[in-house]
Amino acid sequence: MDHVKKFLDQLELDKNITVEDIPNIDLYMDQVIQLFESTYSGTKRNEDDKILTKTMINNYAKGKLFFQIKNKKYSKEHILLISLIFHLKGTISIGDIKRVLEEMNEKIVNEKFDLPQFYGSFLTIVSENMNQFQRDFQELVTSAENEVQAFDEKDKDYLEKVLMISSLSYMSNLYRRAAEKLVDEIQGEE
Repeated sequence: MDHVKKFLDQLELDKNITVEDIPNIDLYMDQVIQLFESTYSGTKRNEDDKILTKTMINNYAKGKLFFQIKNKKYSKEHILLISLIFHLKGTISIGDIKRVLEEMNEKIVNEKFDLPQFYGSFLTIVSENMNQFQRDFQELVTSAENEVQAFDEKDKDYLEKVLMISSLSYMSNLYRRAAEKLVDEIQGEE
């Protein structure tokens, strides 16, 4: 059990940019990148990996994933949208992200939509997801340990990991497919 907790702690699942982390002043691109790097640096798989780059932000802007910036500065709403994009891009395509955020961008610009409140709701659900993931992961470890009991002792650790990787990948695909189906529903409603 302790090795599972240590493993989960290393994932730094609780790292997220909160509304309170964002200053009440508009930020330049380098400051936005620094905020993301400082928050998510522990989640990098390799030290050379980049969390967010100027090219990424420029591509998001060109792709109209968020509303237009003013004077080369990013508002709190821009940063919250970039954070949502950051979380979405690992699962769904940039085109799908654009479809998902299109109406929200319009609401922010035209209706004074309360994005910080929405983002707070997102973080509440993310926290619940994290807790559920930790419980599910522990169950997966137990299941994998049970499944490899019949195998040679020297192979058990490796086989447990292969089973877990396969299961996690399968579950990831299920969640991705469900997310894509919801994107298609949003697109169908437009």
